[in-house]
Amino acid sequence: MVQAPNLITASSVSKTYQRPDHAGRLVLDSIDFALGEGEIVAILGKSGSGKSTFLRILAGLTPPSGGMVHYRGQELHGPAQGVAMVFQTFALFPWLTVLGNVELGLEAQGVPRAERRKRAVDAIDLIGLDGFESAYPKELSGGMRQRVGFARALVVNPDVLLLDEPFSALDVLTAETLRGDISDLWLERRVPTKGIIIVSHNIEEAVELADRIIIFGSDPAVIRADIPVPLLRPRDPNLPAFRRLVDEVYALLTTVPGREGGKRGARPDAIDIAYRLPDASIQQLVGLLDALSAPPYEGRADLPKLAETEHLSTDDLMVLIEPLQLLGFAHVGGGDIELMPSGRSFAAADLQHRKQIFAEHILRSIPLIAHIRKVLDERPGHSAPEARFLAELEDHLSEDEAQRVLETVINWGRYAELFAYDYDTGILSLENP
Repeated sequence: MVQAPNLITASSVSKTYQRPDHAGRLVLDSIDFALGEGEIVAILGKSGSGKSTFLRILAGLTPPSGGMVHYRGQELHGPAQGVAMVFQTFALFPWLTVLGNVELGLEAQGVPRAERRKRAVDAIDLIGLDGFESAYPKELSGGMRQRVGFARALVVNPDVLLLDEPFSALDVLTAETLRGDISDLWLERRVPTKGIIIVSHNIEEAVELADRIIIFGSDPAVIRADIPVPLLRPRDPNLPAFRRLVDEVYALLTTVPGREGGKRGARPDAIDIAYRLPDASIQQLVGLLDALSAPPYEGRADLPKLAETEHLSTDDLMVLIEPLQLLGFAHVGGGDIELMPSGRSFAAADLQHRKQIFAEHILRSIPLIAHIRKVLDERPGHSAPEARFLAELEDHLSEDEAQRVLETVINWGRYAELFAYDYDTGILSLENP
């Protein structure tokens, strides 16, 4: 039996964003990927790991800085005919009706008016919006607007459908309903699409929909793991095999590279001053440490259950768990998080002792904080403008990311009383202003 050729192939794809007066920032690093016919692939990774950039490169909307993308054996040099994309933010034209928005792609292809009208109406019916052809986007709920996005993608009869977190802007029940409808269309072969790639932040969603799950590392993005999903459809989220796979993906996503104790797909990243620290507030970190140390967890928790009980999305949980691992307060393995002795000591301490413990760990584990403190110690006036450190970060990060990382570090350092910060002047110092 001859295997069908891949629909899309990425070979050593890299992407670097060049910035004036600064070195380029490598976002994607030599990624090899293939989408086979009849396959749904989910791509997971923490926020900002380059998932959406990679999807746009596969669609031909963004050129790679290195490597090549082939669609059905032909190298891409622009938008791929036969590939359609659905975006997270709906991206509808507010001055066009539902019918007008769905017809737009066909009009751009030069499809005659009568044919595009019929195809658009059929796509609207297929996606469950019949009766709303003349409505404008402002009249629709978020779920209905995203259905318009799907109809607009499906009306061109795409060979490949690329989905960029299409359910993340919707409430849980609406997302579940729309996800089920799209899954039914695929399984019942009511659409001509032969392959789907979905970027997601929802682990259960990925396990429910995908035949394979790709885990992206970050800074720059590499493929940390490629996990097959051998479960028969329809998939029951309560079955042990489903939960085991969810646990495996949680463990891979929430384990800091280089600290996973030899798990597959490991990449021993060095933590330097430009490390993209997650945007975790002190209050959130302390709250999670307190929750983990108390009943019912008593220092150890199953990650999916923790997310559900504490009402945290996967992204929210990743933002908090990463710094706890970096600081040595917690360890992640086998889909569980367990407090280390230092984490238990922190949770049991009073406020002032907590500050001391936190100070010791961030000085030892976060190079940027150690660097700021060293500069302040060595300067005669024991002060420095934040712009000095911002400029160093901007050699490696975008301006927005540099600002965000520095704000996070300043908040952590102030809590630990390692330095003070004057918001009005932007001065960091060893004396409280």
